[in-house]
Amino acid sequence: MEFQYKELGHDAYAFVYEKDGKTLGEITWTLLGDVMVMDHTFVSPALRGQGVAKQLLDRSANFAREKGYKMEAVCSYVVTAFNQSDEYEDLKA
Repeated sequence: MEFQYKELGHDAYAFVYEKDGKTLGEITWTLLGDVMVMDHTFVSPALRGQGVAKQLLDRSANFAREKGYKMEAVCSYVVTAFNQSDEYEDLKA
C-alpha cells in the first residue's frame, strides 16, 4: 500500500491512501516548528482491521525521523499507539 504525501496548506500535511479517486485512509498533522502535531487518523470501514492506521502512523514516524521532527499525539489513535508501544518513544515531543 502506497501513501501519498500531501501539503494541505496552513502548515497542515498528510499521508493519504486513495483508490479510484476516493480517500480510503489518511493521517494528518500540523507542523509547529519541528513538532508534528498528529491530529487525525481515518481508515475507511472497508479497510478497517487490516493494520492500515498503523501503516499510516509508521510512515509518518519514518518521515519525522528523516526530517529530525518530534511528534505530539492529539488524535486518539496516535495517543493510544504512543501509550501502548515504546517504538515511538524517540519521537515524543
